[in-house]
Amino acid sequence: MKSGIFQAETWKLALDALRSNKVRALLTMLGVIIGSACIVLVVTVALAGKRYVIGQIEGVGSNLVIAEMVNPGSEPLRLADEINPGDLEAVKREIPEVMQAAGTHDIPMTVVVGGREHVIRLVGVTDGFQQIRHLVISGGRYFEQDDLESRNKECLITYALAKEMFPNGDAVGKEIRVGDLQLTVIGVFRERVSTFDQSEITSESVLIPFPLIESYTAENYFMSFYAAADNPEDVPYVTEQVRSVLKNRHRPEARYAVQNLTGMLDAARRIAMALTVVLVVIALIALTISGIGIMNIMLVTVTERTREIGIRKAVGAPRDAILYQFLLEAFLISGTGALTGILIAVSIPALINFVIGFLQMDGGVSVPVSWESVVLAFVVSCSTGLIFGYLPASRAARLQPTESLRHE
Repeated sequence: MKSGIFQAETWKLALDALRSNKVRALLTMLGVIIGSACIVLVVTVALAGKRYVIGQIEGVGSNLVIAEMVNPGSEPLRLADEINPGDLEAVKREIPEVMQAAGTHDIPMTVVVGGREHVIRLVGVTDGFQQIRHLVISGGRYFEQDDLESRNKECLITYALAKEMFPNGDAVGKEIRVGDLQLTVIGVFRERVSTFDQSEITSESVLIPFPLIESYTAENYFMSFYAAADNPEDVPYVTEQVRSVLKNRHRPEARYAVQNLTGMLDAARRIAMALTVVLVVIALIALTISGIGIMNIMLVTVTERTREIGIRKAVGAPRDAILYQFLLEAFLISGTGALTGILIAVSIPALINFVIGFLQMDGGVSVPVSWESVVLAFVVSCSTGLIFGYLPASRAARLQPTESLRHE
């Protein structure tokens, strides 16, 4: 019963002390607010950055294996060394873990738009290219098997090129002239994840069946070759198997670059983790500085309230009650500051997500909040207040009643 009375009194005295010095308490909380908000925000920023980068890589294809012939240096290039449709069929046949494979051959061409010539990329593609590159058809359709086998003079154009060529109408069904080719547009597409013109697909590209570009250029080989593994775990094995198939089907002097995005994904994850650690350390430094501020203010408070402490001890308050009172004041400052900082930090991503949703921005971009960082911020902030508040609280608890009562 007596313990309960002291606990209630301790809470009351701690709250009264903070209310009587509102400005001082708020200024002391400011450092905790900034530190706790920083912990949540830096983890949120790092998490959002990591999710975006990894999403971009996975959107291109985390299970993708990419192969192309490279210049062997002193050895002259030979047409027989190029990756060809026979290699594509061999990869499909000999590697069961390959879900889909496709090849492309691209050349620069020109189209006339508004009386001006535009340089575009004419890309011949095989079956399976849409699935491998995650192309999004925004109008019309993709090539069917008959289109690819019969060399129909049909094409798909990028969304950006369609807006340039047909600003006032639908591009599907229209005729376009690409170089010497008269093509019918059967679809409009875009990349699900932009490769920023770093692949055969640029902002202004035209896709045609590979047999059509083969007959146009008289070149029966692929400049880029893609194989998609069934599972991301199979990517290293499929990479080696594709390299082996190409090596076995061509002369020993031929050289091929066979690579995947697994290494890039791992590097992105490591960079994101390192960035998170660095930013959290900076936030912890900010909290440490705020903890020192709490300690300094509490030491000043103990000095100012020495007479009050002496009176409490004189009427029977035990040492633990004094200790707990000042620790509780430190906890209330740090805890309230932590909750305020966390609320500010959580509201910022929520506001950003609301704006993104309101404006209907494309790409599925969102700013995630790590609830682990919220718990971490609260625990660390409160712990900082208690750790740095212990010295002033201990000093207050050790004061002698007689000396405290004589203090002016």
